[in-house]
Amino acid sequence: MAEWIDVTVPIRQGMVCWPGNPGVQIETTEELLQGTVCRVTKLALGVHTGTHFDAPNHFGLPGGIEALPSAALIGIARVIRASGPAVEPADLEPHDIQAGERLLIKTRNSERCWDTVDFVPDYVFVTERAGRYLGARQVRTVGVDYLSIGGPNDGVATHRALLEAGVCILEGLDLRRVGPGTFDMVALPLLIPGSDGAPARAFLRPR
Repeated sequence: MAEWIDVTVPIRQGMVCWPGNPGVQIETTEELLQGTVCRVTKLALGVHTGTHFDAPNHFGLPGGIEALPSAALIGIARVIRASGPAVEPADLEPHDIQAGERLLIKTRNSERCWDTVDFVPDYVFVTERAGRYLGARQVRTVGVDYLSIGGPNDGVATHRALLEAGVCILEGLDLRRVGPGTFDMVALPLLIPGSDGAPARAFLRPR
């Protein structure tokens, strides 16, 4: 059986975050060398750090992270490739997208955005038009390989188009080790009731 592939962006101090969001702080509060019985670390970060899910209330809709259905988080997923500067409906139409799919979109972000601690402003994003296209096709989950599914100018509109259609949004995937194809997916957010998002660990296994 094929091995599981970790597509999670590691959480580390100084990592890239969305501009204005809290940075990652990792602090050891107890250390064995100090005579304590165990090592204890304090972690502080924003809920939209690295690989994470957005909750509906991130953009004013009802439901925190606990509202995400388990069927959106675990199951068969399909990775498709988009090569342009933004994902438009024309990039999605050839893929015969079906209702209930978990769709992960691999772009040039995977190769160019995760090896730097600086925010990459010209990342590839899903346009509002493409968001409405995916919503109309009733996909279950859409995942992307940078910190926001939407762009700098129409990001709110893209998020709302998907969330209003009941689509689960998974952001910040590192898809460098996978190509287009069909996979088993497990992507589980931390359970933070009422939160507008949550960091997640995500794995894919080729089928």
